[in-house]
Order: sequence, then structure tokens, then C-alpha cells
Amino acid sequence: MYAELNAILNAAPEHLDQGEFILVSDRKADASFLVHHFLSFYLRAGCRVCFLGLVQSFSHYSAVSQRLGVSLTQAREKGQLVFLEGLKESLGVLLHTESNTESGAVDFLRDPSVGLRGLNEFVQSTLSAPGGGGEGGEGGGEGGAVRWGPPVLLVDDLTVLLSLGVSVGSVLDFSHYCRASVCSQLQGNMVMLVRCEGEEEEDEDDGDEEGPERLLKGLTHQCSLTLQVQGLPTGFCRDIHGQVEVSWRRKPWDGQYAQKKLFQYKIHDKGASFFARGTSSAVL
Repeated sequence: MYAELNAILNAAPEHLDQGEFILVSDRKADASFLVHHFLSFYLRAGCRVCFLGLVQSFSHYSAVSQRLGVSLTQAREKGQLVFLEGLKESLGVLLHTESNTESGAVDFLRDPSVGLRGLNEFVQSTLSAPGGGGEGGEGGGEGGAVRWGPPVLLVDDLTVLLSLGVSVGSVLDFSHYCRASVCSQLQGNMVMLVRCEGEEEEDEDDGDEEGPERLLKGLTHQCSLTLQVQGLPTGFCRDIHGQVEVSWRRKPWDGQYAQKKLFQYKIHDKGASFFARGTSSAVL
């Protein structure tokens, strides 16, 4: 996890905010480094994490997390992490192969009319079930039982569901039901990634009813915090990899109003640096 980002968000594994829906998006940049951050952050916080890996494999996230000082293999063995291999399950359905690990989460590939019901049921059953760990696992109580912190749902790219034929409305319904159960009922957190291409569209009536822009707009109305990653307006820079706009959405229940802050960042092999625009040592 990235200490500088934690300071910006006023977050720490020891003092978790609960009931948060964090929306990560990118445009002409790659925001996957933030997904790695939140994965390691919540595992360090002792949360039980359900990760819907719709784009990358478990081995990919495991290799990156290892550099951040977190072992996903140990977390999965203890029952702290449940990782859905979306690529593997989708391929099994599309190629009509039998799989002992098939969960029914991608049933929409067999029958589009069912929508994302199977994926929602997978999330509900994973995070609502009592957390169990391996025998003798760290943090275990009597009989090896483990008491995890608030549940967390991570999704590495909701946009891929649109490419698989799922409508924007179905994806928004899925996020709404997950927010109701995970954030409201279980007082856990959600982190979802959405990818957009090209310039930001300002025309509300652009006619793209089933595109990522519509999905992003719909999710923005649901979330409590957005992190929008973009490339630099001036183009490529070796010492500054992009910028991220952090926006705290209005919370009517606690009287907080929306505020935005813009930071630039540079990704390192084992982390990332964040700094106010124009304050990088490369431009000073």
C-alpha cells in the first residue's frame, strides 16, 4: 500500500472508515496501481476481501502484492481472500468445458436474460458467510476460527462486463445491490474500477447508452469517493506518470459536501509517490 495516498485520503489500516464505495476510473492512463493499493490496504487491515478478478489472474496480483509486502497465497489459504478467476471461468463457459471450480458467477454468458444475478449471489454468499481460515492460521481463535474485520468487495474492471454483452443498466443494478448489502447492511467497503477511452465527453446526449461513459456517470452518483486517473495534459513525462483527481462526494447523512483535490504521481517498483501539481522535483 502507498503511505502518501493514505495520508491524502486520511486513511489507515488501524482506523477504517466503513460503508464506503470507492470508484476508481482511468482515462489515457492505467489506474490498476490503485487496485493493488486497496487490495494490500484492506488485507493489512484484517478485512475479509472478495476480489472479482475480471481482467487479471490471481498470479498477476500475487506477484505485485509480493512486492508490496503482502502474500495473497497466505491470505487465500487462511480464508481472508476469496478471488474469483473471472478469465478462467468465462473461458470455461465459452469453450463449454467442465470445471470443478465453476461458481455460477458468470451464468450470464450462458443465459443473458439472468443478468448478473449469479455474480451478485457469489458476492453475497462470500461476504455474508462466517469467515473461516486454515487450521492454525494467524489471527485464529479457538479451533482455528478467524474473526475478520469489515468485508470488502474489489472489482478490477467493471467495463469488461459491457464487452461481454451485459447492459449498463444491469451493471448499475449489480453495483446498487452490492452497495446495499456490503456497505449498508454489512458496513463494509467496495472498490470498483471503470476504464474509459478518449477524451471526456461533456455532451449528456451523446447517444452511447451502453458505453463506459454512461456506466461511469451512473456509478459516480452511487459512490462516496472517486479517484480519477488521467494522463498528463502535456503528454509523456519520464518523472511524472499522470495525475489523479480525488473527489469526496457529498454525504447528506453527515453534513459533508463534495471537495476535489488534484495530485500528480509517479509509480515505482515497490510503490508510488504522490505530490501536488507542479511540485515534483523533476519540474522544480
